[in-house]
Amino acid sequence: MVPSTDVLAELVGSIGSVGYGLAAIGPGIGVGIVWAAYIQATARQPESAGLTRTYAFLGAALSEALALIGLVVPFIFGPGNAG
Repeated sequence: MVPSTDVLAELVGSIGSVGYGLAAIGPGIGVGIVWAAYIQATARQPESAGLTRTYAFLGAALSEALALIGLVVPFIFGPGNAG
C-alpha cells in the first residue's frame, strides 16, 4: 500500500523567527549599500565628507527602522490579538 502524499510537509511550532531572519537580510544589505555609497562619494570628493556623512547616517537609520518594524509587527498583529 502506498502512503498518502496529500501532506508534503508539516511544520510544528512558530516559523515566525525564520521569517524574520530572512526579512532582516534586506535591511542588512541596505545598510551595506548606504555605507558603500558614502565611502565611494568621500573617495571621489573628500571635501564633501561632512555633508554626505549626514545622509549616510540618515539612510542607515531608515534601513534599520525597517528591521525594527519587522520585529514589532508580529507582536501587534500576531495570533490572538484582536485587530
